[in-house]
Formats: sequence, C-alpha cells, structure tokens
Amino acid sequence: MRLVFAGTPEAAVPSLRALIDSPRHEVLAVVTRPDAPAGRGRKLVRSPVGALADEHGIEVLTPAKAGAPEFLGRLRELAPDACPVVAYGALLPQRALDIPAHGWVNLHFSLLPAWRGAAPVQAAIRAGDEITGASTFDIVKELDAGPVYGVVTETIDPADTAGSLLQRLSRSGARLLESTMDGIGDGTLRAVPQPGDGITYAPKVTVEDARVSFTDPAAALDRHIRSVTPDPGAWAGFRGERVKLGPVVVTGENGLAPGELRVERKRVLAGTATQVVALGEVQAQGKKRMAATDWARGTRIEQGERLS
Repeated sequence: MRLVFAGTPEAAVPSLRALIDSPRHEVLAVVTRPDAPAGRGRKLVRSPVGALADEHGIEVLTPAKAGAPEFLGRLRELAPDACPVVAYGALLPQRALDIPAHGWVNLHFSLLPAWRGAAPVQAAIRAGDEITGASTFDIVKELDAGPVYGVVTETIDPADTAGSLLQRLSRSGARLLESTMDGIGDGTLRAVPQPGDGITYAPKVTVEDARVSFTDPAAALDRHIRSVTPDPGAWAGFRGERVKLGPVVVTGENGLAPGELRVERKRVLAGTATQVVALGEVQAQGKKRMAATDWARGTRIEQGERLS
C-alpha cells in the first residue's frame, strides 16, 4: 500500500523503519512535528522520525497544524491508501481523516479501551498493572475510541520504568502495525468496535505530577517513580530546592518517618507511609546524576532532614 506515516518521538522510529523495509508498502511521505530547539545552543533539531525519513530520502511534512490548507492539499496530492500513526503529538481534524481511502491507523501503547490518552505506559506502571500491550485502531473523532484491528500483549516487569517498557512496546508494536497494514492492504483484516466497559484514561503527565509524596505507601511510591522515569523525571523537595530521584528499592524495613533520611555506608534510606526505601540515583539542581551515597556525602545530610 501507499502510505503517509505520522509520528514524532523515538518510540515511533521502529514502526517507520519496519514500514520502510516492508516490500509490501511504499512510504510516500512522513508527517512529524516541526523542528524544535534542543541542547544548550537551542538549535532547531529534526524529530527522530523526521531524521529517519531524511536518511531514506523520504519527503518530510511538518505542518504547525494538521488542518493547515497547504498540508491538506499536499496530502490529497500524495493520495495515500492509509496513514499509519505512532505518537504524532497533534490532533487530526476530520478533513484530514477523510483523505486516505483506509483512514488513519494508530498504534497506541495500551490494551484498549484501557488507558486511552497521552500517557498510557506511565499510567499502567503507576496503577500496578501486570500486563499491558499495544493496539492498532482506526482513528475517529473521539479520543482513542475507534475500532481495533489488533493487539499485542507485554508483561510489566517489577523493575520496569516507563522508558524500558516503552522501548519494548515500540518494537513489538512495530511488528503489530506492519501486520495490520498488511491485513488492511490484502483485505483480510477488519476492525472490531471497542468494548463499552473497562474504559480508563491516561492524561499527559506534567512536571508537577511527577513530584514524589513520601506519605504514600512504599509500593505506590516505587511505581510512581518508575512511571515517570526518564520523563519528566521524579522529584522531591530538599532544603528548598528540587532534587530528581531515580528508581528506589523497597527494603521491607521500618523505623523512619515519611521522607526522613538516614545515611549508611552503602545506602541512603528514606521513610514512607509504610516501609523504608533505599534511594537509587539522585540529581541535585545544577549537578549531574549520581549514586545516592555520593550525593549524601557531598550534601552532608544532618539527622532528621527530610525529602518532601
């Protein structure tokens, strides 16, 4: 099939690569978010999806809005059979959805109808789900509510962060998306409406959402930190500033008040509402990320000080 692929971040790259390499499909163009400033020099940088398209000499479209007349005009000229989508990052108006003959087919990183929305991987980890996955579905006006073509499941490991889980899902999801496009192309695959129950939502996670509360139980705190690692990154207050926190280990020990710190030779412990946790990596403002023990030695933590 003739395809126009829409996507932006690194998680969409395996899917685009699979479709470029597929002998059954031709990627006519790629739609991605406009180049954005990055790094200390704040130079404009192409998205990971756009960069891969450039490597293969594929046309890259970067509309500020997907409803822009010039973008819609170019899409009509390309006349794709379908538009596969992976984490594009912008809303698609109906006049764009109507252009490809087989619509826009989204790869979403959850088992729909669970965790519709912008942050399904983070939500699954935070909720303590044991199984998640990815779904391909036909995009409709309502958020992530279109009929589903196929799913793939993935076990959530106890140590998974949002980053590690998304990396695995991006690979298994790429295979799912390719097989979905194959089935649509040869007419053997039909989408099935989503169930009306079991619907949950996963809104975008903000920096404020990533703040750690040590008044939570240790298990919930552990899941919360892993769910926002690496982005936007868990953090807590210490001496009036923010410190970023990497994943922790639940020790099974007790004896510290919520947020209270205790420095040992090989561990830095913090209290929660239940068990004590051992801190992993810590990054103070303006500093590099380091082991909690190195941070504690440099900071000279006093007895009774707390993370808040």
